Amino acid sequence: MYKKALQLNGFEIAGIANNGEIAVSMFKSFLKKPDVILMDYRMPIKNGIDAAKEILQVDEHTKIIFTTADNSVNKEAFSIGVVNFMDKPFTIGQLIDNIKKEIKNSENQ
Repeated sequence: MYKKALQLNGFEIAGIANNGEIAVSMFKSFLKKPDVILMDYRMPIKNGIDAAKEILQVDEHTKIIFTTADNSVNKEAFSIGVVNFMDKPFTIGQLIDNIKKEIKNSENQ
């Protein structure tokens, strides 16, 4: 659902991972790193916190937005370097606004 909505709003999707291990592997394989990563917490094999930690070890400037219904990991996500945390449910408009905000923030750094 996110993929279609983001594409319709002009975003390019670099990839989709069904679990945290694939997310880390995919990130490491990208020659051009994505501007923003959307990450859920509850994923098989490796959860979003562990995947985000590994991705941020590769590139500490990576913008990761957590999009999860599990707000119990909010503080931990921010403490490891996640830049934004969106509690599900949210609207596609809110998601797009947050992605644009993080892209703009990275351009201003």
